[in-house]
Amino acid sequence: MVGQRPGPNPEITCSVLMPVLNEEGHIRDSVAAMRGQRFAGTLEFLVVDGGSSDRTREILLELAASDPRIRVLDNPGRIASSGLNVALAHARGRYVARMDAHTEYQENYVALGIRRLRDGDTAWVSGPPVPVGRGPISRAVALALRSPLGRGGSRKWAADAGEPAREYALDSGVFAGVWERETLLACGGWDEDWTVNQDSEMAGRFLAAGEQLICLTGMAAFYTPRDSLPGLWRQYLRYGEFREKTAVRHPDTLRRSHLLAPGLVSATVAALVSPRPVRRAARGALVLYLGALGASAWQARTWAPEPADAALVAPVLATMHYAHGVGTLRAFIDGFAPGDGVAKNFFGGVHRLRGDWWPCQFSWM
Repeated sequence: MVGQRPGPNPEITCSVLMPVLNEEGHIRDSVAAMRGQRFAGTLEFLVVDGGSSDRTREILLELAASDPRIRVLDNPGRIASSGLNVALAHARGRYVARMDAHTEYQENYVALGIRRLRDGDTAWVSGPPVPVGRGPISRAVALALRSPLGRGGSRKWAADAGEPAREYALDSGVFAGVWERETLLACGGWDEDWTVNQDSEMAGRFLAAGEQLICLTGMAAFYTPRDSLPGLWRQYLRYGEFREKTAVRHPDTLRRSHLLAPGLVSATVAALVSPRPVRRAARGALVLYLGALGASAWQARTWAPEPADAALVAPVLATMHYAHGVGTLRAFIDGFAPGDGVAKNFFGGVHRLRGDWWPCQFSWM
C-alpha cells in the first residue's frame, strides 16, 4: 500500500504512472506515447523501474535528461502493483492515469478520462483493451477475444476499434484508467498481494463503496497478446488463480460466467473418472463445448486476415479456458483450510452471483 507522499503541486494537472521491467526494446515507444498525450493541462511522467537487467534504466535516464517532466523511480518490489504504489506516493498531480508498457494509448486518453471525471457520478474512468495480433497465435487470440466464447460476460471487452464513441458501466473487470489522486490514496492504492488482476481487486473496493466504474470506448488502448500457447497457458493460469483470490475477498464481483472455466475442467475429469451416469453427462457437456469451439472458429473466418489464423482460434480458446479453470481450482484448493473463511466467502459469492447468463460464456478478469 501507499506510504509517505509529497503534497500536491497545483502546477501539475495529472501524473502518469508506468511500471516497467526489462523493456529495453519498447521503452522508447512507451514513453513517446505518454509524451504524445494531447492535453491542455500540465503532465508529469513517473516511470518506475523494477530492477531491469537490460538497458531499460539507462534509456529512461537518457529520456529524463531531455524532458524534466519524466521522473525515474525505483520499484524494489519488482511487480506492477508495488511499482504503481511507488509512483502514486510520488505523484503531485490532482489526477492520476495508469499507462502500461506494451500498450498503445490514444493521444486523448488522459484528456477524455479527466473530462469524464469532472462530469461527476464516477470515480474511475477507463477504456476497453483492444487486442492487436502480431504473430499467428497472437492474431488468433485477438480473434478469439472478439467472440462471445472469448469475451464472456465481462463488459470491458465490449468495444472494437472504430466503434462509435459511447460509455457504459463496468463490474470489476477494469483495464487501467484515470482517477483523482486523493481518491486512490483514500482507498489505499493497489494491493501488492495481487501480482496480476490488481485493477479488478481495487475495483472490488470501489464497487463495495458504491462507486460507479465507467468505460469510454474513445479511451480504447491497443495491446499485443501472447504469441505462444505455453505463454498463453501461463498467463491464464495466473488469471484464474487471482480471479478466485479476488472473488474470496470481494464475493460480489463473482459472476456466473466465472464458474464455467473450472466447471469445464471438472467435467473433463468427470468424463474420465466417475460413475457411468456422471461420466455420460460430462461427456455430453464436452461434446457441446467442442461444438461451441468449432462455431467460434468458423465465425472467426469472417474476421481473420488469414484462414490459418481462424484455424488456431479453437486451440487458443481451449488453452485460455482450461488454464483459467485449472488456476481457479488450484487457488481454491490451496486456500481451503478449516477456519480461514475461504469456503464461506467463495460460496457466499456464488449465492450472490450477478451478471448475464449465456451458455458457454466465459469471462477472465
